[in-house]
Amino acid sequence: MSAKKLFYTIPYAVWLALFVIVPLILLVFQALTNQSGHFTFDNFAAYLSSGTYLRMTINSVLYAFLITAITLLISYPTAYFLTQLKHHSFWILIIILPTWINLLLKAYAFIGLLSKDGTVNSFIQLLGAAPQQLLFTNASFILVSSYIEIPFMILPIYNALTEIDPNLIQASRDLGANSWTTLKKVIFPLSLSGVKTGIQAVFIPSLSLFMITRLIGGNRVITLGTAIEEHFLSTQNWHMGSTIGVVLVLAMFITMYLTRDNKKKGGRR
Repeated sequence: MSAKKLFYTIPYAVWLALFVIVPLILLVFQALTNQSGHFTFDNFAAYLSSGTYLRMTINSVLYAFLITAITLLISYPTAYFLTQLKHHSFWILIIILPTWINLLLKAYAFIGLLSKDGTVNSFIQLLGAAPQQLLFTNASFILVSSYIEIPFMILPIYNALTEIDPNLIQASRDLGANSWTTLKKVIFPLSLSGVKTGIQAVFIPSLSLFMITRLIGGNRVITLGTAIEEHFLSTQNWHMGSTIGVVLVLAMFITMYLTRDNKKKGGRR
């Protein structure tokens, strides 16, 4: 390895070791030990035998699936529409801008919108209806989470769509395919790599949400993320919290395996 490559590799390797590998080792160590520091599988046995933890796991997967499905349904048409516009960079910047705002600030903004005295209920009252309980519901949690995750679904799909060779689309239309057939048979298959990347970028973080569950969902939305928060900050049971963290890491690897892209990147073939 040349000195130049070594110069760029060492900082990356140190960062990877300190902030990825070492935390993972500590997480696994905590999960496989008890309060006395002895090796044990009791934490995993307690997790697998607990109906509460299993319900949390099902809830987490279900919420993550719904959030991913909603963002995909919104993001794919949006990304496709963006590729048809002239000033792509400007509109992509508009989509990226909300990601620069702190997550906590966005959560409080939605609290202002959805609270009993918020903007949405004020509009409902103008229509002659009574104020509704919008906060601390499953619907509000899914709505806010989907809004926050949408940019991370749009960007990879947009990138995949822009890589498709326009000649393939033109050839499809020359052969008599209408717009819907071209989208279904040509554009969508060639953009699947972006869809899979977007699913990874949305589904994996959605499994471990805890701030949004607290602020928007209240105590009615319980996921593995909130369980980890409770064990590390309230009950101080770091071993069980680490066990749930290991479960989430395994879920992340399973998701990445199922959504891996076996084909070569790019649609310009």
